[in-house]
Amino acid sequence: MSAHGDHDMGHTIAGWTGSVIAILGFTVAGAALVLGSAAGLWAGGILTALGAPAGWLLHLAGWGKPTGPRPPAHRQWRTPDPAGRQGHPHCLGCRLAGRTPIQAPAPARNRRRISA
Repeated sequence: MSAHGDHDMGHTIAGWTGSVIAILGFTVAGAALVLGSAAGLWAGGILTALGAPAGWLLHLAGWGKPTGPRPPAHRQWRTPDPAGRQGHPHCLGCRLAGRTPIQAPAPARNRRRISA
């Protein structure tokens, strides 16, 4: 059991990599601001901005997680998601990449007609 109990917090290679790159860029930009280096400030800003696409690309490569809790066998953060390359249902990142997983058709609603 993890420190969070039975709740899946979404610790994945994609999430950790994107976060570490963004934190590193923020640290470089902060140090450059203190030192008065314009080039370092730009480099830190660019590195910070690269954290999101790095995490997104890793998510699309299968190292992310779908929305919602994962099965217990896939909760280890170094476990790739077997369905990640096909796209996750209700995932904005997968939809932005053009990946729409095949979903079962929704059941037809029983609509009552009101006659006048």
